[in-house]
Amino acid sequence: MINKAFGSAFFLILFLGFGTTWVSAQSKEDLRGQVVDVEDSSPLPGANIYWEENPQAGVVSDIDGGFTIPLEKLPAKLIVSFIGYERSVRVIVEKDLGKELKFFLSPEELSLQEILIQDKKPDENIRNLETGKVDLPIETLKNIPALFGEVDLLRSLQLLPGVQTAGEGTTGLFVRGGSADQNLVQLDGAPVYNPSHFFGFFSVFNPDALDGVELYKGNMPASFGGRVSSLIDVGLKEGNSNQIHGEGGIGTISSRFTLDGPLFSDRSTFVISARRTYADVFLKLSNDEDIRENKLNFHDVSGKLAFRLSDRDKLTVSSYQGRDFLGVDAEFGLGWSNWVTAAHWSRNISENVFFDLDAYYSNYQYKIELNDPENGFEWKNKLTESGVKAQWTLAKNPKLQSYWGFHSQLYQFFPIDFTPLEDSDLEAIRTSAKNGLLNNVFAGLTYEFSPRLSGEAGLRWGFYNQIGKGQDYIYEGGVPDPDVSVTDSIQYDSFQSIQFYHGLEPRVSFRYLLDESLSLKAAYNRNFQYVQIASNSSAGLPIDRWILAGTYVPPIRSDQFSLGVFKNLADNQWELSLEGYYKDLRNIIDLRNGAQVLFSDQIETEILSGKGWAYGLEMMLRKNVGNTTGWLAYTWSRTWRQIEGISEGEKYNPRYDRPHDVTLVLNHEFSPSWSAGLTFVYSTGQAVSFPIGTYPVDNQELPLYSKYRNEDRYPAYHRMDASVTWKNPNKGKRWRGSWNFSVYNLYGRKNPFAYEFREIYNDDFRFGANDGPIESARPGVVMTYLFTFLPSITYNFEF
Repeated sequence: MINKAFGSAFFLILFLGFGTTWVSAQSKEDLRGQVVDVEDSSPLPGANIYWEENPQAGVVSDIDGGFTIPLEKLPAKLIVSFIGYERSVRVIVEKDLGKELKFFLSPEELSLQEILIQDKKPDENIRNLETGKVDLPIETLKNIPALFGEVDLLRSLQLLPGVQTAGEGTTGLFVRGGSADQNLVQLDGAPVYNPSHFFGFFSVFNPDALDGVELYKGNMPASFGGRVSSLIDVGLKEGNSNQIHGEGGIGTISSRFTLDGPLFSDRSTFVISARRTYADVFLKLSNDEDIRENKLNFHDVSGKLAFRLSDRDKLTVSSYQGRDFLGVDAEFGLGWSNWVTAAHWSRNISENVFFDLDAYYSNYQYKIELNDPENGFEWKNKLTESGVKAQWTLAKNPKLQSYWGFHSQLYQFFPIDFTPLEDSDLEAIRTSAKNGLLNNVFAGLTYEFSPRLSGEAGLRWGFYNQIGKGQDYIYEGGVPDPDVSVTDSIQYDSFQSIQFYHGLEPRVSFRYLLDESLSLKAAYNRNFQYVQIASNSSAGLPIDRWILAGTYVPPIRSDQFSLGVFKNLADNQWELSLEGYYKDLRNIIDLRNGAQVLFSDQIETEILSGKGWAYGLEMMLRKNVGNTTGWLAYTWSRTWRQIEGISEGEKYNPRYDRPHDVTLVLNHEFSPSWSAGLTFVYSTGQAVSFPIGTYPVDNQELPLYSKYRNEDRYPAYHRMDASVTWKNPNKGKRWRGSWNFSVYNLYGRKNPFAYEFREIYNDDFRFGANDGPIESARPGVVMTYLFTFLPSITYNFEF
């Protein structure tokens, strides 16, 4: 029944998309065209198009650079202009009618810097309705000093206010008091469940293949949902339709290459990008035989095809595949992989109505291998998400714009497969599958009440079913607990309803323009989340256990209120913002003390749920133009949880509560050939639980912990990075290369990664059992840190 209804809705959407187009056929009295960059054929949205004799009746190009303008008496001169580009003037005659014209604009050399840094209106941050949203241009990302010379998207987002990290070298993001699994990371509309390589040292996104990234820390549009903290919307770039273009880099730890260009004609393009580390090659050069047997590598491949099917239709298909593997001495192995595929069809139904249809599939797999004669095993798991999303947009009135649509998602969490090796003493384990179906309908609109006051409202309504095939356990007393007996279990057939939830998610925001350079914004939004991680790790591990909302685990609900003041200075050269927020969380989960979630088929007995709240103040001063650009950001925030059964039922801080966070990012262009970058970060140490004593067990002293959680803290974290780039500015050359020299942790700060509380023998924390007689023993603390002064070099090229 569900499949039939789902399919019927899908074909109804296709019919409506085509049917409305047939009714709204374009007038023969219109001229169609597209405005693109002459160098790479990329579209130029927001270009002005008008007739020389009637400039008041002009139009603006859409997101694909396309436009439709009513005809004047021919022949007539058509003017096309775009900020930072030379103006185009073309005489339109009768033979130009009935076909789509292309207008190639050339950048003005004198304004080249502004083109690279500023891809939006100078005062857009003042006039738009968005709070808690940040756009990070790819050029800015590439200028930030990199770890191992590898530019990283998610690590760059950590430099923004309201975004924190778990610690040294990780890409796990904690946005406004939310955990890492509360961020929706999507690539061309498809979710990526583990967006990291190398245990979080790098993200899965190759910057050369990206078109842009948008971060929503709150007040995300009603067309998005499924997570309660943030949306990180990443888009793969499209190839240029003019000529083959390539770029890449050879770095300290990995290399990358991207190639794009026309596919069959100028109406279809391709992009393919690949990246691989060669850390395992260096391991084989070691003199230590054990190290030579280790394996440590990752790779990723992504691609995108774009087809302009007609003057009104465009289709893109994109895919990403990435894999990581760590093998230690042929005895232990850990690996994970992502495979994401997405298709997007956009159609201009009329001059004012647009239709978008997305379909995607995301697959995440992970495994552990232990080659031991007595306790060897293979543990593996997989989860997938498939979805279809349709949206209509109406932009007929400049003061009123609206959109509406639906989004259907199918979650499949496969059974955990624990298989002992042939001679192992362990027993096989196989858990139950978990499946969920989430259907959402949404609508939103923006309205300009007056030149000073604008508002936006949206509503998303989600209908979630945990469905079979699977089983539920019945516990004595009706409450899952590790000390309570299971009285029965219920088996469910495929697509049979197990548990149903639904929730309304309203969003509303207002912007009041106090003057041309100062605005006040306020927003409220509610979100529900039906998937989450049960983990005792603060940074997030590839084998963390994802769980679905079900009989004993309700969805998370979040309500966020935010208020912000936005000010531009010195003719829009500087941006200053101050935002405050309060977030209320319900049905948040955490693990019981001593919980074991990796192999359990009754994971509801290992977790507890309660409430949480977070609040903070974010300040950012940003310079957008000139030889020196960058920003200074400061965040003061607090995050709390209160769950019965944890910390004696009193409130406590999760590990990622860090009250003070400061970041400084500077980029300076000395000349067309030389530029430099500098970043500095400081944050309060993460909250942890240190032992309060010891107790003896089998002639050993084991640490004793308080019944209250995370009462202690690591020392404050701070670090400075720097980079220098030399490039050949001559654009006339076919091959252009550049060198980047980076230093991570410039002054060698030893930031703690972990603390170990154990016995120290002979006053040497490296002393082992085979190192000779033990003359003394005392309890001690061993600190592990990852990096101090770490230089790197990267050669980047483009042709």
